[in-house]
Amino acid sequence: MAERWVVQFCHCHYGPFLDVARQYAALFAGGPYKVLTVYLTGKPSDKARLESASDEVVFLDYASRQVRGLKLDAIRALRRLIADRDVALVIAHRFKPIYIACLATKLPVIGVHHAFGGYLRAPRRWFVGAFRRRLTLLGVSDAVRDDIRRCLAGWPEDKIQTLHNRIDVAAVRATLVAREEARTTLDLPAEAKVIANVGRLHPDKDQATLLRGFAQARAQLPPGTLLAIAGSGPLEAELKALACALGITDDVRFLGQVPDVRRYFRAFDLFVLSSDHEPFGMVLLEAMAADVPIFATDCGGAPEVVADPAHLFALGNSDELATRLVAFFADAGATDSSARADNEAANIAAVRRLEQCFSDTAARRRFFSLPAVAAVLPSA
Repeated sequence: MAERWVVQFCHCHYGPFLDVARQYAALFAGGPYKVLTVYLTGKPSDKARLESASDEVVFLDYASRQVRGLKLDAIRALRRLIADRDVALVIAHRFKPIYIACLATKLPVIGVHHAFGGYLRAPRRWFVGAFRRRLTLLGVSDAVRDDIRRCLAGWPEDKIQTLHNRIDVAAVRATLVAREEARTTLDLPAEAKVIANVGRLHPDKDQATLLRGFAQARAQLPPGTLLAIAGSGPLEAELKALACALGITDDVRFLGQVPDVRRYFRAFDLFVLSSDHEPFGMVLLEAMAADVPIFATDCGGAPEVVADPAHLFALGNSDELATRLVAFFADAGATDSSARADNEAANIAAVRRLEQCFSDTAARRRFFSLPAVAAVLPSA
């Protein structure tokens, strides 16, 4: 019997997109379909080849300037790659791969969007409209899905669905460093309470609100509480100056870019995502896998991960964040048995939610129940 294939077509393997490729290849692990992952741009890499978790990986190695305009050469390249294979489905990440996959094949295409605003431009709306019969679109959160639905108002709802980002929970936990070692590596005091943020120092991440909220709450937090910010970016000098102006320089640690930072998450007592409309927030799942409680802004995809409304705060509202921080550490420091039981129950619920909603296993169930997938992969 001829091998059947699913082709995964990715724009690149840099940053978070290598794990995205792993996530989608993992959907087919142990099943009857082999996975060919194709990267449109990006140099060939042994690391990318291994971590793509695919049966075969191909690097087309186009420069960015080569995939502007009509992309005819890339269309021909993809067509050649699949010509001698029995391919059932193409999964394409982001608009350029969706465009190429639709023109290079006559196959069903699932287009995955990882950000907002994918169809604000009329030419993109016209293009996908021409392929609507065999094209299904996925958002990595309900927020991204709803953004696509607003732009493509005439599409049936079952053609625009959600498949949340996820992690291999066991694999992430296996890499975690013990709390003491993590504190030593990050040069954090062993006994201090540590509030953490990880991300680029960029306006979209809004660490300025985090600094202000921490400054407002500091007097009511446990003595010696620190704010640790891991990442680099164009706002580094500005954020350090803000910390100085707020009088919290000694209580804020700018850790810089920490390689494979998620290994050290057990160093933290609380993780805060202050971002402006994060499409999803993978870092929240990584914190949950390390059993670290999470706070996030109440916009974008983050509220879909943070189930507890008491752990959400309005974007840019440092007053509300400060109130949440004070309440959290007051509850965490409670000595009565009822409060301790509530905290333990909340931690258990977070772990259960991670497994049930944001794991590879949960995603596999959801993916194969999608009408567009069930129609073409009935035996998967």
